Amino acid sequence: MSASVYTTSAKVVILGAAGQVGHALTELLEQAPGIEPVPLNRRQLDITDASAIQDQLSRHLPDYVVNCAGFNRVDAAERQPDRSMAVNRDGVGQLAQACAALSIPLLQLSSDYVFDGHYASGYSEDDEASPLGVFGRSKWEGEEAIRRALTQHLILRVSWIFSARGDNYLLRMLERARHEAVIEAADDRRGCPTSADDVARVILAILRQLTCGINVWGTYHYCGAEITTRYGFCEALLAAARQYEELKVQQLKPVAAANLNALAQRPASSVLKCRKLLATFGIRQRPWRSELQRVVREIYGEH
Repeated sequence: MSASVYTTSAKVVILGAAGQVGHALTELLEQAPGIEPVPLNRRQLDITDASAIQDQLSRHLPDYVVNCAGFNRVDAAERQPDRSMAVNRDGVGQLAQACAALSIPLLQLSSDYVFDGHYASGYSEDDEASPLGVFGRSKWEGEEAIRRALTQHLILRVSWIFSARGDNYLLRMLERARHEAVIEAADDRRGCPTSADDVARVILAILRQLTCGINVWGTYHYCGAEITTRYGFCEALLAAARQYEELKVQQLKPVAAANLNALAQRPASSVLKCRKLLATFGIRQRPWRSELQRVVREIYGEH
């Protein structure tokens, strides 16, 4: 008789399952042997509701919780600081407390925005957090709430997420390129674009090793390989999209980020160093350019 008969699937509750990473992770785990995903969107579980968190976790009793839910609109966070804090800080803290009460490990997505961006060479997990705005501060305070409440936690900071769905920089710039002759992109903001599918791959690889009993809790970084600017990312996006349609845009104009009149201040450097993740889990970075090509094919219906 095969060993698989005796294998019990690991049940994984995915919060924020309708978001970019949550959706990608749900699709990936549904195809992963030995894992039973339980995706919950905001309508099914709002993490600002402490009693709802307790009810859902007690009902499902998962082996792990992966929280992809968050208030992730950076400019909107400046207009709605209370809402941003309620979700990213208070809701995450409530979730961590509920997980602690039931001895359920928590994997939490966080952000490069916990840093101020002054380190051009990039940030390691041990660098001091110094968020510039409400969004970054809410993510950092959410991290701290987890650390206070729950020993068995893994915080994964990611940067510049893009995918073929949801509200993200790639889709916004592509839509502008379809309707405007000239579009602008910051050439003084450096970072490493990261596809939602790639983050899902990393989370699955982490879950696989956690189910083997490895005790490696803490904070980790992951982003796509190769540093670029917002301008460089847009250049690659337009070149890829022009393989499938004629765009209206005639000029991609490099500008200073300060000239874009964004409400929230962004880090000048969002580069994350990923050596700790490689050393602990053996997970290597994937080039964002190949991920971009794959996402563009998905947008245009060529899987």
